Amino acid sequence: MERFRPLHRSKHRLRYRCECLKRRFNHEAWLNELRAIRGVKNVRLAEAAGSIVFYIDGADIREIEAHLERFDPSRYPLDALDEAMLRQRPPKSGIVRSAGALALAQAVPSDPAKLLFTLLASSPLYRDAIGELFTEGLTSRVLEATAVGVSTARKDYLAANGTNFLLEVGEYIEESSEQRSNELLAELAKSEIREAWVQKKRESGKVETVKVAVEDLKIGDIVVVSTGDTIPVDGHIVEGSATINQVAMTGESEPVLRERGDRVISGTVVVEGEIKIWAEKVGSETATARIREYILATLNEKSSVELRARRLADKLVPVTLGLAGVAWMINRDWSAVASVLQGDYSCALKLATPVAFKSSIAYAGREGILIKGPKAIEALAEADIFVFDKTGTLTYGELEVVSVSTFDEAWSEDDLLNLAASAEEHHFHPIAHAVVEEAKRRGFSHMHHEEVKFIVAHGVQTEVNGKEVLIGSRHFLEEDSGIDFSAHEKKIEACLLEGKTILYVAYDGKLLGTVGMRDRVRENASEVVARLKELGVKKTVMLTGDIEAKARRIAEEAGIDEVYADLKPTMKAQIIERLKSEGAKVAFVGDGINDAPAMSRADVSVCMSKGANIAKVSADIELLKDDIEGVAEAKELAVKTLSLIHANFGATVGINTMILLGAVLGRLSPLATAVLHNGTTVGLLGVSLGGVRLEKERKKRKEKRA
Repeated sequence: MERFRPLHRSKHRLRYRCECLKRRFNHEAWLNELRAIRGVKNVRLAEAAGSIVFYIDGADIREIEAHLERFDPSRYPLDALDEAMLRQRPPKSGIVRSAGALALAQAVPSDPAKLLFTLLASSPLYRDAIGELFTEGLTSRVLEATAVGVSTARKDYLAANGTNFLLEVGEYIEESSEQRSNELLAELAKSEIREAWVQKKRESGKVETVKVAVEDLKIGDIVVVSTGDTIPVDGHIVEGSATINQVAMTGESEPVLRERGDRVISGTVVVEGEIKIWAEKVGSETATARIREYILATLNEKSSVELRARRLADKLVPVTLGLAGVAWMINRDWSAVASVLQGDYSCALKLATPVAFKSSIAYAGREGILIKGPKAIEALAEADIFVFDKTGTLTYGELEVVSVSTFDEAWSEDDLLNLAASAEEHHFHPIAHAVVEEAKRRGFSHMHHEEVKFIVAHGVQTEVNGKEVLIGSRHFLEEDSGIDFSAHEKKIEACLLEGKTILYVAYDGKLLGTVGMRDRVRENASEVVARLKELGVKKTVMLTGDIEAKARRIAEEAGIDEVYADLKPTMKAQIIERLKSEGAKVAFVGDGINDAPAMSRADVSVCMSKGANIAKVSADIELLKDDIEGVAEAKELAVKTLSLIHANFGATVGINTMILLGAVLGRLSPLATAVLHNGTTVGLLGVSLGGVRLEKERKKRKEKRA
């Protein structure tokens, strides 16, 4: 290898050196390709050292090195968001300038020279302070400049330059911490794919696979994605199978198998195999594009908690100024005044809160929970009533066949099911999928049929052995096609009372039989509801348009407290409004188009991964994994994030009050106060940047279940 030099190799870890890694390119886009290599668990890039580390388990080292040899930085250009992140990186010039003044002022014997070096180094501080004084009034910057000025006037150049140096170091660390929290968010916004392979049918009838720009993709295109490629659209697989690495979008660490009929999302990577995807969402409607939009909004959004922190910090500046006066009266020493002016509350209060929010949002994104800003976290933490839609939320929203009834002795249940599956197997409706899956489970035997006609919202029509086959709703068969149902009313009524969805099958002008289906309650629904109660939720409610008996059966199975059935979409929103009028903080969890009004009325809303686009737009939180556990995970993360922020509040006020007390009593020098104050701020920023993690709680739950 010419460019990448091996530094270390072990069974589970590889390290390579390459100076080209220090160049500016889209690191994350390249790392995602490397993470898709079979056996590669994770890849970490150390830009400053110019090295890359692979964490592996059974990976072929030759395959990894082949990827490295093909590396070309120009293939991974930076986009606008990446450039914005780079431009925000704080400069180090202030640290260099203040450190130089600190050293020179101590080295030269002349007071005029010491004064000159001190004034030159602290001039940016004075300039900023004067600007803030006239535009914002008394701020922490004004206090800091006053403290340095007092020490300079007293000819205490060590204190003046030492304080200025610590201020520059603290400011650099503070800006770097906030920048890091922004970068954590930016990691979720992967580089957009620029080209895709699409099947095109020529006038001659020949089908060709051609490369097109991603912006030219259209809904309904058949997109071909092969090993190592990133999926550019959201859609369903119509042909082929592949293992897909979804870690960047859902947090699932292991690649998952996806086959015909399965849904895939943009931003995930095909590890092995080739699939053809029917494009359901393209361009700005894809999951990747929505994430980018939310990130750009999140970088500037401020929650009420953050705004309160800023207001409190500003209000405490005059308090610090007043304490400086008290210090003068007690000590009659300008050194004590300078000490007090070093120890304000502002920095930690203003910076730690947004860093904590952004770190938690970034962590949630990596876990497959897309939170659209700090306000959503705050509202979710405060929510005390959780309202659930039924279908697709508490249930899977995917029907399964639970009974097959034949009304003709010449046809067995399996024959009836094979007939229905043969006609439905090219249809992507959930009912068709359920029928085909059950037929496969029983040993599907395909029946030859003529061309199938799909009648929207009704069913399908075809011919078998020259006789007409109709499969669909009762309205389609009875009213539109004149099929007689009278002889089988009692059996049909019994199925309906059991809460089944019925598919009717007619052959040669007669009702041949029915296929009964039912939506299953999610296995972990009751566990999620119980966890929400542990996290402070007072009541859970289920809303559905289903009949009362069916709704209550599902609610009991899921552990829901209160049920509203037979609802129209507008009635859901009215119930949300009523709950809010009673003083509740309401969270709504849903997935359908008819849930959008309720989502917009709730204090905070969560949309399931398979939700309709309008529901995802309306929601404050979107789950990227089809797992209701994400609701409880999001609630727990929100509660812990607010707890962390409140703990930071208490630590900031408590520690800085002790520092100020020591300064007022003359027990702390200006330099000591600066060290303690900036050390506290940096420590709290470190805690906030670490954010909240849920791994320990997950481990405890797994051990409890085991």
